[in-house]
Amino acid sequence: MTQHFPTRQLRFFLTAPSPCPYLPDRHERKVFAHLPLSDGASVNDSLTQVGFRRSQNIAYRPACEACQACISARIPAKDYVFSRSERRVLARNEDVERHLVEAEATMEQFDLLRRYLLARHADGGMAEMTWPDYVAMVEDTAVRTHIIEYRQRSEDGGPGDLIACALVDLMHDGLSLVYSFYDPAMTRRSLGSFVILDHIVQACLTAMPYVYLGYWVRGSEKMDYKIRFSPLELLRPEGWSLYSARDRIPPRAAE
Repeated sequence: MTQHFPTRQLRFFLTAPSPCPYLPDRHERKVFAHLPLSDGASVNDSLTQVGFRRSQNIAYRPACEACQACISARIPAKDYVFSRSERRVLARNEDVERHLVEAEATMEQFDLLRRYLLARHADGGMAEMTWPDYVAMVEDTAVRTHIIEYRQRSEDGGPGDLIACALVDLMHDGLSLVYSFYDPAMTRRSLGSFVILDHIVQACLTAMPYVYLGYWVRGSEKMDYKIRFSPLELLRPEGWSLYSARDRIPPRAAE
């Protein structure tokens, strides 16, 4: 797979091993580089094509010695056919309004994030996130990024209650969902799926080829929601190709 990177020289670093947040009894390592301020967007675009993800002004990807469970995933928007259950999710959220806002942190967003983390990821690494941490996550970047706020339509015409948010990077070939969170009490709405489905719709409306979902982690139940979206492309050593059921088989078992 050939990629043409910007001429700016990047320095890559390797983290020390730490417990894997997705698979028990495993350790993770990451390779990362600082995105340059001047052409961070184009560098981020190129690195995304080879499996990197962005966090603030850092691009990273897994570099685990004995594990290849983390696989980059993206949805080809123009080929997507919504299933009956997905159409029901969209219908249940017809009263939700989307607002594209600047990547500027608000306390309203942070309060929603705290409720989401405490309910869904209380034992995760982000559970102790503070307000300054959230501000850095949203605002400390030089790439093309924004926030989509999802609000329940109010009867008086004013701004409705904030029920979901998505931090999204605008790539040259699509939309990259950096992080999303939602009201954990609204289980009937399936807001996690709705955010992804809505971005597929938006990608189609703006002629964007892909919606990038980050990593699918083979063997992690909490990450299996990503392979429910079909068609789905995975990044393999030879390049991007469509997901198949065989991809669920660990490499050792497939050999």
